Amino acid sequence: MTAQLRLNLVEGSISFSFSPQAARELQAAIALLMDKLKAVATRNATTGKPTPQTPMEYQYAGEVFLEVFCNPNIWSSPFAAKVLVTVRDDRIRLTTEAELTRLIEDLNQYLDQS
Repeated sequence: MTAQLRLNLVEGSISFSFSPQAARELQAAIALLMDKLKAVATRNATTGKPTPQTPMEYQYAGEVFLEVFCNPNIWSSPFAAKVLVTVRDDRIRLTTEAELTRLIEDLNQYLDQS
């Protein structure tokens, strides 16, 4: 049986089946996103502008389809960043925002328990 990942959203939460391997893959994608967010926060010494970064688009297809999207160019810091989360199956689709820092905490808690 696959463990349940609980994501705390801006308002409410959602739980769904998610594998530890998929959680580690999402963690790796978030680590790259954090690097991009830090790069955006750091101004280019010559132009005074941040270097544009590509968005993070993570997808997982299991019992449900999970997509996590974040454009690092619109956030002033990793602590201010939010991600767009979509969870869907053949009966329901939920698309909402979640705080990046909270998503990281939820993943860490899930991996500690599994």
